Amino acid sequence: MRTVPSILHIDMDAFFAAVEQRHKPSLRGKPVVVGGVGLRGVVSTASYEARAFGVGSAMPTALARRRCPNAAYLFPRFGAYHEISQVVMGILREFSPLVEPVSMDEAFVDLEAMTQGPPKDEQEVRAHARRLSALVAERTGLTASVGAGTSKLVAKVASDADKPHGCVVVAAGSEQRWLDPLPVRKLWGVGPATADRLHTMGATTVAELRALGEHELVSLLGNAWGGQLFRLSRGRDERVVSAEREAKSVSVEDTYPHDLMDLYSIRAAVTELAERVVRRLREGGHTGRTVTVKARGHDFTTVTRSETLAGPTDDVRLLLPAALRLVDGAAAAATGQMRGIRLLGVGISALAEYAQGDLIAELEGLGEYTPQGAETDEAHAPPAEPAPVPAVTMYGPVPEAPEARHWLAGQDVRHPQWGPGWVQGAGLGRVTVRFEGPDTPPGRIKTLDVADPDLEAVDSAEVARAALPQEADIAAERPAGPDVGG
Repeated sequence: MRTVPSILHIDMDAFFAAVEQRHKPSLRGKPVVVGGVGLRGVVSTASYEARAFGVGSAMPTALARRRCPNAAYLFPRFGAYHEISQVVMGILREFSPLVEPVSMDEAFVDLEAMTQGPPKDEQEVRAHARRLSALVAERTGLTASVGAGTSKLVAKVASDADKPHGCVVVAAGSEQRWLDPLPVRKLWGVGPATADRLHTMGATTVAELRALGEHELVSLLGNAWGGQLFRLSRGRDERVVSAEREAKSVSVEDTYPHDLMDLYSIRAAVTELAERVVRRLREGGHTGRTVTVKARGHDFTTVTRSETLAGPTDDVRLLLPAALRLVDGAAAAATGQMRGIRLLGVGISALAEYAQGDLIAELEGLGEYTPQGAETDEAHAPPAEPAPVPAVTMYGPVPEAPEARHWLAGQDVRHPQWGPGWVQGAGLGRVTVRFEGPDTPPGRIKTLDVADPDLEAVDSAEVARAALPQEADIAAERPAGPDVGG
């Protein structure tokens, strides 16, 4: 057991929603909900203004709209979130080389690994935590909450104890006294269903949970989880901060406003999901090998299918055919049972940071790739461009994107006359755009034709980079170990 609470947990406050408010001046101080915007969507993140109306993560969007109808409902912009996450992780590595990212918006930091020596007491830990929080605000314009403890469990619970922009340090030796009055939901891994089962046994707080014997918890929750919860309720968590932790998979899924009833529309939807998976793979610098497709019916029956490729890839020309083969099998099983599909997901796992050397050979096997320098019918003609992969081979091609482009709420755009902006909504052949940027006053609203050739989509990562102070770009590359105490 450590004698100094030198493990920090940093959690960005309402991260996705906060980024949207930072980049969209007209939304600052107003309720913002990020996630699936359709009636079957699910809330990913809600701003604190939206939470005041009872909107929370994992809530159905339909319920969120009833509780907070005047909020801005936006699709996620993962490119922007990733850019800012990189800056935050760079700041953490200035404090210690031992940083364990948990997701884009949270991470553990072990101050014992600081190059100038570990903190000597609780006061030094608090100074480091406050300095870290201040640097995040200075370089991103966003706030983070920091918790510190002698274990990962205590640090994580502490970071959630005083949100937003909180800083809670739990002194060594006081962990049990601090944990006991908290609701059982605060413990790692206790969700609503587990909490309900614990409540039936009279355990609503950590102290009440601790009164239960290990045998009772194992009988209720199974050997592994029951035993783990028994230890966590006593503040016992021996997991170390590991800088080697890697993402295990990348996946996306959508719930559709109307059930997909035929293979043609199902394959079109899977094609779009596969393209999004590849974008996220590349944003994270990963490749993957095992492709998974998930289909869920109106009655919530779920069918999954997986296929392992010959080697890791981040090429949509290899991932997409596998996803289409899998969805044929999943849809065949699903439609017979479900009479339509309400949710589809595509994921890839077995991640690596490289592609196999035989990638070109695999693409040549598909008949869709001509390597540079290959011979052509005309001796001096340039090599042919790679042929586009047909999205459908058995049921006809998926239609090309319509001339009237599809705009998503929250999407970044640019217009030569009106400048930068973002999409507020689209429908009936029109798109409404508010023209403003991260460093402008709230902008004016214009309604344009969806096919307006002057309206250009902008990469959200580009918007995020432009909104960051120049110092932030340097921070991610700065070596760890400067003196940040005091």
